[in-house]
Amino acid sequence: MAGSVDIQFKLEELARLLDVPLNEAGEQARDMLISGLGTLENAGPGQLAFLSNPRYTRQLADCQASAVILHPDLAGDSPRPCLVSPAPYVCYARASQIFAEAAQRQRAERESSGPAIHATAVISEHAFIADDVRIGPHVVIEAGVVIGAGSQIGAGCYIGDDVRIGAACLLYPHVTLYHGVQLGDRVALHADVMIGADGFGFAFDGQQSVKIAQLGAVRIGDDVEIGASSTIDRGALDDTVIGNGVKIDNQVQIGHNCVVGDHSVICGCSALAGSTRIGRYCVLGGGVGVTGHLSIVDRVTVTAMSMVSQSITRSGIYSSGTMLQDNAQWRRNAVSLSRLAETSRTIRHIEKRLQQGNSPDSGNNYDERGRD
Repeated sequence: MAGSVDIQFKLEELARLLDVPLNEAGEQARDMLISGLGTLENAGPGQLAFLSNPRYTRQLADCQASAVILHPDLAGDSPRPCLVSPAPYVCYARASQIFAEAAQRQRAERESSGPAIHATAVISEHAFIADDVRIGPHVVIEAGVVIGAGSQIGAGCYIGDDVRIGAACLLYPHVTLYHGVQLGDRVALHADVMIGADGFGFAFDGQQSVKIAQLGAVRIGDDVEIGASSTIDRGALDDTVIGNGVKIDNQVQIGHNCVVGDHSVICGCSALAGSTRIGRYCVLGGGVGVTGHLSIVDRVTVTAMSMVSQSITRSGIYSSGTMLQDNAQWRRNAVSLSRLAETSRTIRHIEKRLQQGNSPDSGNNYDERGRD
């Protein structure tokens, strides 16, 4: 991440903000100015890099960054200025927040000379907007809406009737919140997020599908971030609930009446069918599918492109599907898989014969399919 030329921190200041020590070379360079972050491979002078994956250790020698975040095992003898952290990746994440917040303050200062509420915004007289809320162009805010202090509503957002938005929330452009949606504090919704559309509920009467009115809402906790173009459907009766600290990637679909536990992570293009319950501290990799009315306990990881078709009752790491293979090998394995049930019956028949003291080739009328 290249930093703005107007954003600079002394290395000593960054160490203090991140609550980590400097190595000996860093102490000697405490007044060095850092203007942004970069990778080991691409960072340049004035930037701070980090090493969290040992596979990239060889890149340290050629790194052009002014300073690096390193584990104590590597930082002790390093001649380069280092921020020393037992968790370099977490330290980098916090450093990224420091630079992002500084950039946000700069933008806010530039905007402070203009109106907090853009002239093109359409706001119901029955909405309550805290004094320091900023509202961009062409926003529509309906009756009964409450928006907490310090929140920002980006251009083109639609906020439906009786929506509640907590303090310090950030809605990027073109977010849509249907009626009755509730956001906690410090929620970030990226562009084109859609919260509270009707769940996919229909009853078939023998001739046609009869729509089930979706009477619930969506409740989202504190410190949640939802990626661009993700959708969360409202509940049919009970609310759809997203817990505190949940992080949802781009283009994720969460069906009606789902519950996602605190601090779980759902990666891009995953989909949860209706009434799924995900525990706390779970991770769903990219492209995971979960069929409806299932439960997953706390601290479960499901690897990318897996299909969850039954409830998971024990914490751990789960996978489904087949690994990438040469196409010819995959075809042969697919044929073998299609015959698995028949092969299993054959094996059971052989085992039964052996248990009875009869050899499969002892003269009995036995064919290769395991049938007399």
